[in-house]
Amino acid sequence: MLFPENILGEQGALSLLIDDFAPRRQQLAMADAIEQAIADAESFICEAGTGTGKTFAYLVPAILSGQKVIISTGTRHLQDQLFAKDLPLVCRAIDRPVHVALLKGRANYLCLHRLGQVQDTHRYLDAASHTQLVDIRTWAEQTTHGELSELKQIPENTPLRPLITSTTDNCLGQACDHFRDCFVFKARKQAAEADVTVVNHHLFFADMTLKESGYGELLPAAEVIVLDEAHQLPELASEFFSQSLSSWQMLALLGDSRAAYYEEAADLPDFLACLDNMEKAIGDLRLAFAQPEGRLGWREAATAEVKQALQGLMDKTFAVQQLLQAFANRGKALDHCYKRIEAVLTMLDDFNECSSNTAPLIQWLELRRKGFLLHQTPLDIASTFQQRLADYDCLMIYTSATLTVNTRFDHFANQLGLSNTRARAWESPFDFANQALLYLPTGLADPHQQNYTQQVVEAALPVLTLTRGRAFFLFTSHRALRLAAELLAGQMDYPLLVQGDAPRTELLAQFRTSRHSVLLGTSSFWEGVDVKGQALSCVIIDKLPFAAPGDPVLRARMQHLEQQGINPFMAYQLPEAVISLKQGIGRLLRDQRDYGVLMICDPRLSAKSYGEVFLRSLPPVPRCRDLQDVAQFFRRHEAGQA
Repeated sequence: MLFPENILGEQGALSLLIDDFAPRRQQLAMADAIEQAIADAESFICEAGTGTGKTFAYLVPAILSGQKVIISTGTRHLQDQLFAKDLPLVCRAIDRPVHVALLKGRANYLCLHRLGQVQDTHRYLDAASHTQLVDIRTWAEQTTHGELSELKQIPENTPLRPLITSTTDNCLGQACDHFRDCFVFKARKQAAEADVTVVNHHLFFADMTLKESGYGELLPAAEVIVLDEAHQLPELASEFFSQSLSSWQMLALLGDSRAAYYEEAADLPDFLACLDNMEKAIGDLRLAFAQPEGRLGWREAATAEVKQALQGLMDKTFAVQQLLQAFANRGKALDHCYKRIEAVLTMLDDFNECSSNTAPLIQWLELRRKGFLLHQTPLDIASTFQQRLADYDCLMIYTSATLTVNTRFDHFANQLGLSNTRARAWESPFDFANQALLYLPTGLADPHQQNYTQQVVEAALPVLTLTRGRAFFLFTSHRALRLAAELLAGQMDYPLLVQGDAPRTELLAQFRTSRHSVLLGTSSFWEGVDVKGQALSCVIIDKLPFAAPGDPVLRARMQHLEQQGINPFMAYQLPEAVISLKQGIGRLLRDQRDYGVLMICDPRLSAKSYGEVFLRSLPPVPRCRDLQDVAQFFRRHEAGQA
């Protein structure tokens, strides 16, 4: 019988498969704890500091258990890495046949029905899309899995992508003529037969939502579910437990209704006019909102003009619904459109009444330049999460590098209703006392002052000179990032890479190869980014990452806590910011040989009493306030490498 030590120990099987394999006591202890949790059939929360090797720490006991396992992680990139690299390596080490499947959301697979529709209406496409469509049709006849990532020559942002993939709204299910050949159906069938299925959190929550609606499931039954990058779960739960309706959804429904009309009922001319009226009413509602972009509560947005435009949209939507009802029985596509428009009317009516018959919901609005989204978000996600978790009837392993605040799991556990779940943390094996330095510059203004970003850039420039670039400069807002990019232009001899100038993967590739770049990024670069070696030797953070106080969901939840006699800043805002900061800091050291400086510019870290909560939540990094100490740190490490 194999134990984790047989695989992860100093003489374990992985030591024979991985060059420079170094056993880590934290990794082995975590694997033993997860093995015990599986044996006891008890869910378990575990935090593993950067460098612990938590992926192997949960893969080894999960596979050794012989039980049916689902592993869910944060992104498709991590999902692909698990499937293509980590799992095959662990399976080789265990030397046991394991059937592994990769399952993604339906937007990643070609829909043959939708492809047929595009081919019938391809005359409306632009020249680039015409060329891409030829490549897609050729590939469609050859592909086994139908996964769009196989199409390397087709950009991810092609306008064709939403036209050749399905959504839960427009999928015909078993009524589709292509159901037997459906790539989504085939992928789910393979997952049902696998010992280990790798998914991502979006698919996991989509499965939760589908189970709750009673319309089936996306994931196979499992005995163990591992939720990696678990710090993302509360925010994703809030997103997926929300009911949402966007202008783009309604426009897509109108497009599908037109296609269905031409295919199944092209003898009712009034129908097209009704669709045009509804499309105009969607645009009128967008125009009725005063501000161009942003998030705001529905009650503050619902002016007399907005209410009038909403009523107009409801009237035009009702007219379309009545016609669809009259001839929906002419075909499957028309019938499906009829069912979808009923859901649209229900959501519009909820906002028209400013109420809901279900649990307390936060009604809010998201405005974008050319469209809008209406959201109803649960005030409390813990009870909803627990209710839906009961459908799985299996043990859950929650793991991440950032789950604790001030060494406690309370914030994460309470958000998901896991207060009675066992929890344990393991520190990072990195030698932070020697590998890292925390630089807290002096003399900076309060972050709310208008010239704060200019002061941050001035304080950062001498550090960037010492590091010779090789830095992530992370911001809490796009506005600050754009201003800093303008201020830094022409001030350095190193390449400046700015989020938004190129896709994220391309910026990271440039950063790794140029070796002396400075990359400016916001939230998407605070986590999930892995740059080993001295290409990254410095992480600069402009502000403590508190969420915007004007956010309607945050504001509603804080008001709810206040009504319960709870301090919302200490109970919610502060813990959320601590976890975000820990993620940003986690970019600095990714290997035992890495070294670097962390610079946090925000003077509140030292001036405010809550700054100690942040500092106690960070790894044990030596602190300094003198730039000369930063210079000495780099001299010492670079001399050691000479």
